[in-house]
Amino acid sequence: SEVAGSSAPPPSTGVAAPSAAPSEGSRLRGLPALLKFEAETLDGKSFTGANLAERPVVFWFWAPWCPKCAAEGPAVAKVAEKYGDRAAFVGVAGLDKNKDAMREFVRRTGTGGLTQLDDRGGELYRHFEVVEQTTYIFMTRDGKTSRDTGPLSESDLTGHVEALTGSA
Repeated sequence: SEVAGSSAPPPSTGVAAPSAAPSEGSRLRGLPALLKFEAETLDGKSFTGANLAERPVVFWFWAPWCPKCAAEGPAVAKVAEKYGDRAAFVGVAGLDKNKDAMREFVRRTGTGGLTQLDDRGGELYRHFEVVEQTTYIFMTRDGKTSRDTGPLSESDLTGHVEALTGSA
């Protein structure tokens, strides 16, 4: 499914813009709808989707009890390590109420290098309209998205990320 990107900036009026930083409200107006969220990481830090603006993003939705998610974890970690300078990688841990199980999954799969969001309440699964794990959402700089469901091999995931980032 496609998500509309932000519109082009208005034509210049020749009047200098104020030097003050834009307000949070104005900054969010041009933000793709899918990046309008706030969450907490598995290590308890605040996270906002606005931090991902204007970057390619790979969202990986997983559950700690999911065997195919666990099998994919090492490949996700390898691809994120290889392409992390060209795209943001964000794990979304959901479909479970046990935060300790989520942390153990991250440890066991070697995916601690990714930002891992705590979605025990399912808000992000609903926001992104994810109905199964393992799901990947690939978002371009301008907010267009594509999806795939796993299991994805390291090669399959690499293909998606190379298409997303324009690198081969």
